[in-house]
Amino acid sequence: MTTSSSRAMRAEFGVRLSRVGLAWRQRIDCEFKHHGDLTASKWRPLYTLGRLGDGVRQKDLAHALLIEGPSLVRLLDDLEAHGLIERREDATDRRAKTIHLTECGWATYAGLKEISREFAARALAGISDDEFRICISVLDRIEAQIHAPQAAEAVE
Repeated sequence: MTTSSSRAMRAEFGVRLSRVGLAWRQRIDCEFKHHGDLTASKWRPLYTLGRLGDGVRQKDLAHALLIEGPSLVRLLDDLEAHGLIERREDATDRRAKTIHLTECGWATYAGLKEISREFAARALAGISDDEFRICISVLDRIEAQIHAPQAAEAVE
């Protein structure tokens, strides 16, 4: 049985989650700017590409970043102009492009990972491993429910 206080907490959850996500992103943006003047438009695709690995197709990178293809093209143009990535024809589909970090791009990604680790250590200090595991499990379940077929049908 759901109590009125439980319903109120659940109703507030999305707002709180959004606030925490926005605060995290704003703080990590500041951290990255202090270490190489990386704006969110540069670090997000660079970091995601590093996580996904070399040779990711543009459409897959756009999907991972939750942005449209044309928006990604402008970001990639900027990263390429700064010598952080290069685009190549996909060996299996000449119409597609794959994205590759340059040596400078990999070095920048390594720096971003270290800054992220240090920031997360500070932000998550005092939270036990058990609490963190529960939090991640709950977030994973919520995300799965959001992406479940019935949730997608409700939006259409």
